Amino acid sequence: MTDEQLADLLPQVIALARQAGKAIMDVYAGDNFGTTFKADNSPLTKADLASHRIITETLGRLAPCFPVLSEESPDTSYETRRSWTTYWLVDPLDGTKEFLARNNEFTVNIALIGGNTSVLGVVSAPALGVTYCAARGYGAFKQFDGDDATQIFAEDRSDDPLRMVVSRSHRCEELEAFLNKPPGAVSIPTGSSLKFCVVAEGAAHLYPRFGPTNEWDTAAAHCVVTEAGGTVTNFQGTPLVYNKPELLNPHFMVSGKRKVPWQDWL
Repeated sequence: MTDEQLADLLPQVIALARQAGKAIMDVYAGDNFGTTFKADNSPLTKADLASHRIITETLGRLAPCFPVLSEESPDTSYETRRSWTTYWLVDPLDGTKEFLARNNEFTVNIALIGGNTSVLGVVSAPALGVTYCAARGYGAFKQFDGDDATQIFAEDRSDDPLRMVVSRSHRCEELEAFLNKPPGAVSIPTGSSLKFCVVAEGAAHLYPRFGPTNEWDTAAAHCVVTEAGGTVTNFQGTPLVYNKPELLNPHFMVSGKRKVPWQDWL
């Protein structure tokens, strides 16, 4: 797709993410989340499934030529996926643990993958009333419900103390050791793919990720960071790619524009 086509498609995807977010909030407002557990022991709720159903059905009508890969879809083999040149990559409810904890830091993630790159991304946080979005060549934007969208940038702010976003639910020894390397660094605990967005809007400089993630966890927010001027790379400095034979991501670093010697701290 051309950059102009992606920009034209973006408002429809934003509207869809918000529609899915409304379904999530309907469950969030109740007392029964219908929680079960998947084979990897990760939680699954009625909200995950409601959002998945709305997104996959609507994308099937919006762009029927593009396959949809959702976290809640049946497993799709690489033999099938390897022929996909453009497809949707979706996490219907990113941050299910945050949802269960009722801390509001969960998101709907919808990305369009072109080749092995995220070329359009929408990250909507329904409980916070905010949506981040981006499309290749168009820029990255933040919009509160009812307000106009404003463009965001992964700013340098080299005079500020170094700020690093960290997972609210996933901590490990490697992360703790990394956080202790730069003197005076400030940690910002955040849930779900909002961690990327904190870097994209210039409120933090780094987001180090040592724990496991899947491609649908990162794709939408990856586009937001890139269009804001930041990067999402593995620890060797190579950008994350999508539609790999194995859908697990390597450890990665989300970086703003400030030049930080983070590889020396690994």
